[in-house]
Amino acid sequence: MDGDFDLLPEALMAYAEAHTTPADAFLQALERDTYVNVLCPRMISGSYQGKLLEMICRMIRPMRVLEVGTYTGYSAICMAKALPEGGRITTIEHNEELQERILQAFEQAQVAQKIELLLGEAERILPGLPPGTFDFVFLDADKAGYQSYYPLVKTLLVPGGWLLADNVLWNGKVYAPSCHDKDTLSVRAFNRAVQEDTEVENLLLPVRDGLMLVRKK
Repeated sequence: MDGDFDLLPEALMAYAEAHTTPADAFLQALERDTYVNVLCPRMISGSYQGKLLEMICRMIRPMRVLEVGTYTGYSAICMAKALPEGGRITTIEHNEELQERILQAFEQAQVAQKIELLLGEAERILPGLPPGTFDFVFLDADKAGYQSYYPLVKTLLVPGGWLLADNVLWNGKVYAPSCHDKDTLSVRAFNRAVQEDTEVENLLLPVRDGLMLVRKK
């Protein structure tokens, strides 16, 4: 996740967060540590979105989860906590400098045995993963890549599998006619591709910076 997240009134977001089960002590500490010690800390999912990911995993009970964009591991930990017995997460992170921090977080959260970390560029790793493997994909990587990632991750989903993509409103830039930067164009193209894809059904949720929920038919 990235951006200013000012699409909803601050008071409304505060009320929603106040009426949501808070993150546990370790996740709170991980978020604080990320803000103090890691560049671009607003990329972290945070407690509200983390709880949403946890709830989704408890509802659909995926056995195989793919995450594109690990960052410091917060979202992967939230999902791992909710997996059924035997469930596994494969998470991809391009920034190798975060590897030690990520693996340490997984160990401290006691979910390391459930998560496989792959380091490298997603556009190179995704084509090498087995098609039709994953029940749930969480896409929260570089926005310039969204347009090219979509057909790749859709191929990796099982029939009936789910995709959740973050930042699909991109601080409101996707519906601002004057915005034509690379990231905005890619997110617009992703949203359009999903909307026009007859092989899926989808719901764009105006939560924080926008979430696209997609179900592969």
